[in-house]
Amino acid sequence: QVQLVESGGGMVQAGDSLRLSCAFSGLAFATYAMGWFRQTPGKERIFVAGISWGGGNTYYGDSGKGRFTISRDNAKNTVYLQMDSLKPEDTGIYYCAAVRASSWQSPDHWGQGTQVTVSS
Repeated sequence: QVQLVESGGGMVQAGDSLRLSCAFSGLAFATYAMGWFRQTPGKERIFVAGISWGGGNTYYGDSGKGRFTISRDNAKNTVYLQMDSLKPEDTGIYYCAAVRASSWQSPDHWGQGTQVTVSS
């Protein structure tokens, strides 16, 4: 059974930084592409960033491009999202996702989410 547990969310001010972590438990972490999504009330979950199974390729949604950095440590079964220069519009619940047999549109596994609140 794959489980994803996010951590690192919190309340910060505009311009601050946060680093989110997602701990993967289960088998074969290194065979999954991993990603981060954000959801706000009444809106669909949107893609924020993704990283290939080996870490060689990264992908970013428009919202975080240039400010967010996704990385992974396959030895620790963990994926990270470094968020810099945070803006109020970055506020939302951030979900970790694992993709192997599916796609970014419908990941195989989701975490429970961690709240990020950015005040102006």
